[in-house]
Amino acid sequence: MGGNGGQPGVHTYKSLAEDGAFAAMEPPRRPTGRLVMHSMAMFGREFCYAVEAAYVTPVLLSVGLPKGLYSVVWLLSPVLGFLLQPVVGSASDHCRARWGRRRPYILTLGAMMLLGMALYLNGDAVISALIADSRRRLIWAISVTMIGVVLFDFAADFIDGPIKAYLFDVCSHQDKERGLHYHALFTGFGGALGYLLGAMDWAHLELGRVLGTEFQVMFFFSALVLALCFTIHLCSIPEAPLSDIAKESLPQQVPQDPPLPSDRMLEYGSIEKAKNGYTNAKLVMEGEKNKNAADQTPRTMTMKSLLRALASMPPHYRCLCVSHLIGWTAFLSNMLFFTDFMGQIVYHGDPYSAHNSTEFLFYQRGVEVGCWGLCINSVFSSLYSYFQKALVSYVGLKGLYFMGYLLFGLGTGFIGLFPNVYSTLVLCALFGVMSSTLYTVPFNLIAEYHREEQEEQRQQAQKGGPEHSGRGQGLDCAALTCMVQLAQILVGGGLGFLVNLAGSVSVVVITASAVALTGCCFVILFVRYVN
Repeated sequence: MGGNGGQPGVHTYKSLAEDGAFAAMEPPRRPTGRLVMHSMAMFGREFCYAVEAAYVTPVLLSVGLPKGLYSVVWLLSPVLGFLLQPVVGSASDHCRARWGRRRPYILTLGAMMLLGMALYLNGDAVISALIADSRRRLIWAISVTMIGVVLFDFAADFIDGPIKAYLFDVCSHQDKERGLHYHALFTGFGGALGYLLGAMDWAHLELGRVLGTEFQVMFFFSALVLALCFTIHLCSIPEAPLSDIAKESLPQQVPQDPPLPSDRMLEYGSIEKAKNGYTNAKLVMEGEKNKNAADQTPRTMTMKSLLRALASMPPHYRCLCVSHLIGWTAFLSNMLFFTDFMGQIVYHGDPYSAHNSTEFLFYQRGVEVGCWGLCINSVFSSLYSYFQKALVSYVGLKGLYFMGYLLFGLGTGFIGLFPNVYSTLVLCALFGVMSSTLYTVPFNLIAEYHREEQEEQRQQAQKGGPEHSGRGQGLDCAALTCMVQLAQILVGGGLGFLVNLAGSVSVVVITASAVALTGCCFVILFVRYVN
């Protein structure tokens, strides 16, 4: 994989310094099969996310989690992610493992996802078998389940960055766009299958009787799918180790010039460099010669640099980040509580009742039907992602962005005001429009911004102008991605308070509708679109 770059017939992506600045050459075109294999990581990740979205609230409530700790569970992981994601991104930039820069982190985070699922889906059963005292058993069951949820969320949120950077590193601009399309497509398929399995009544099937409970059944399928998908993903496209790239970063005829820093070769999540695959040799050489010793030190991406980038980025980047924050806040407000909403509001169940009571059985039935609704959301997300390319030629990115927020806002509003089983299931299709929009449109916009800036820099270089010392492109991507964690912080900290204040879970879908409709106005008035 990472070490077989010299084998015949295996294409390995060279560094920007080697193939970009001096050879003006993009990475080779990747076969469709390789891009599909690369997308399997998104399938496995979203499958496990679907299992968590469907079961984590029922699991937490069934182990007896106090309402006061409910928001803590949703806050810990995104706070850690928001603070540490830039650091992990920078570490993967400078990773010198023989297997490549991104894949060791993807493998580690995948193992953490598996461990987190094992803890929150099986922790209660294991603790019940080990501890007899009811009070100690309750404390340990709650603690282990909470640790599992936080660990899984932490790893699943983090892993998206290395996966995207892996795609950008090894693909040309055309393949990057195709790869993102397949990512969105398989994200929907993975979520649909996860929700579909969660909607089945495993307690009355043979596999459910063999494994014990539906939680153990879902762990069995989740572990199997995750291991298989990530194995395929890690074997999809070879990565060149950073140590090999550094040795070949400059040709022998210019030994007097210092080597390009590694973050200048391939910055984390760099859309400009992975997308265009080249830069102007004269611009690079002049820029390197004019830098002082401090500037020649590789720049690490830390929380401080992220905050500085957020403060200094151009207004259209900042507006895009705000719109992304609004969209994810609305989407997560609905999705994280949807199965609980179906169980408590639509089916009038009670998760705190005895497990053999009618109210608890009604709640379980509502959770199962809620999984069918989320399955509809994922299927429609994949279908909508497939037709987005055709729609964008008619309505443009602005129309797609506005339509996603508007349809989601109207759909969640009707669900909150008229909580009926059948109408709710039909309106779940609109969730898929929002999901597909959030996964594609903001990244397409930031790619267009970078393409526009790159064209301006090329024109300046041709005129002999000085190098543009702008922000790192990776920081722009990190800032956009961190909006998801910030949205989770807002949802975890705010919605628990709103539910306690209103005394009903229906407030979450009403909140999601109001935030999404506010986002409609924002994406029309403040987000900049490239002509």
